Formats: sequence, structure tokens, C-alpha cells
Amino acid sequence: MCKISDDMRPHPVVVSALKMVCAVAPGWRVIPIPDIIDEVCKGPEMRKQVRSNPYIYRGNLPLKTCHELLMVSLDIEKNLHEVSLPFLVLHGGDDVVTDPSASKLLFEEASSADKAFKLYPGMWHALMAELPQDVERVYSDIISWLDKRANCAANVSMNTGTASA
Repeated sequence: MCKISDDMRPHPVVVSALKMVCAVAPGWRVIPIPDIIDEVCKGPEMRKQVRSNPYIYRGNLPLKTCHELLMVSLDIEKNLHEVSLPFLVLHGGDDVVTDPSASKLLFEEASSADKAFKLYPGMWHALMAELPQDVERVYSDIISWLDKRANCAANVSMNTGTASA
């Protein structure tokens, strides 16, 4: 969550009001969590598993939690250029929960020299809840990205004579 889409971004007056109410009642649980499982998971079996998971919180969110999520998201968006560590961003092209353009923005703005962005057309938000062949492709891309870096690190340590952990 590195950017709130423009159509979801609250008006500055709403943000100010939220901050004031949070000061008085930070634990007030009034922000509902919409049921988005049908937009996140393609497979009916995966939907069933997610819905039956007792560890998924289903209540309303406290105001302070929502305020902090908003503040950190705005801060991250403002400082994307400071991201300098290697990273891989994977995003479903048909994700309706998180706008793929936010992931693309992170990729474009980050100062990291080692960064990659992969968009999966037709895939949704939960890449590990896609069809089995698509999940395999995602895992393969992740493992390839990690292997390339692990092999580079191993080659560097062998060439310099240092031990690697």
C-alpha cells in the first residue's frame, strides 16, 4: 500500500476531522471492513478457505488504525524516491483492490538500481489465490529473481575469498 488511488483519497477536511476525532476516541470501531474476498480470490475453494479462517479480523476498524494507515500511506507516497534497496513488485493486472498504477509508480520513483516490476494481465489482487498454473508462474518469477541475486552474491564471495552465510 504505497499510494491511495486518487478516487479513494479522502478530502483534506475529512483527514483533519478524522485526526480530531481520533484524539478523543482513538479506539472507536466505526470504520467497516468491506467483504472483498470475491474480488480478491478467483477460486471458490480459496474463497471458502479464506472465509473460514478464524484469524481473519471481521470487525470494524478503530479510527486510530485507519488514521495511521492513511498517514503512513501518504508518507510512503511522498517518499518513494528514497527506496534504494533491491525489490521486486508483482501485481495483478485486473486487481480492483489495489491500483496497479501504484505499484508502477513505486517502480518508477524508487532510486534503487536493482528493481523489477511484473504485471500479470488477467490476475487479481491475491496472486497466490489464482489458478494453479498462474500461481506456479508467480512463484517461478519470485524464485528466479531471488536465485539471480543469490548466485551473484555467491560468485562475489567466491571471487573475493570471503565466506558466505
